[in-house]
Amino acid sequence: MPSDRREHLVIGVSSSALFDMEEENRIYRERGLMEYQAYQIDHERDIFKPGIGFRLVKALLNINTLLKGERRIEVIIMSRNIANTSLRIFNSLQYYGLEILRGALVGGANLKPYLYAFNTDLFLSSNENDVREAVGANIAAGLIRFPNGDSDDEIDQIRLGFDISSIRYAPEAELIYQNYGMAAFLEYEKINIQKNVPEGPFAKMFKTVALLQKEFSSEKVPVRTALISSFGSPELPRVIFSLRAWEVRLDEAFYIEESEKDDILKAFGADVSFGG
Repeated sequence: MPSDRREHLVIGVSSSALFDMEEENRIYRERGLMEYQAYQIDHERDIFKPGIGFRLVKALLNINTLLKGERRIEVIIMSRNIANTSLRIFNSLQYYGLEILRGALVGGANLKPYLYAFNTDLFLSSNENDVREAVGANIAAGLIRFPNGDSDDEIDQIRLGFDISSIRYAPEAELIYQNYGMAAFLEYEKINIQKNVPEGPFAKMFKTVALLQKEFSSEKVPVRTALISSFGSPELPRVIFSLRAWEVRLDEAFYIEESEKDDILKAFGADVSFGG
């Protein structure tokens, strides 16, 4: 890994997003923990089928190949499974040739402290509750979207759609809004329009993605970004100024009604969405 952490990303991905564990989850729900463990051990040599995030993880790891083997992306598997059921996961990683060398299997415990311990820059899951929980703990997290193509297709270009709320991190502005109302909040944003928003949990990810983008020609860049906001959002000008100062490249921007968000993300082809 590069010595400068600004230049690489540590990404945690949930095991249930990486692999298809629907049958195993059904057994756990219907028959309980003991039968679930027994099933996993009995099927230890069976390889998991790819899950909703499989193509995305392959594409993320492939960035290292495009950079001639320089490991700028590290993926860590994060699971609430117990160690006794972990062999099937690691057998599957080996079978698919995924270079995932670290993992946390926490036996049903909260993942939050381990996301901190692994210095995770970004946590990816297909479970909205997991994503909200991580963001609530000040950890950048994104929701893996449903595949836009055939599950066997490779992702040539990773597409990240982020809501303005994932960039704007201004606790003092929120306090002004809560204590003094919308008019005071709007005045605060107007006064501070050209001051960068404080760097929240997503700032590292945005900056590192921008550094990666600069290493490729526009025709071959492996990551494409889109900002999603309402046109009248009072935070919009300040966020745009901040992204510009951080040298974060916006490939696309959409100013929409909230009800249009899912359709826009689908049209953009988002593999991951952040915020909102």
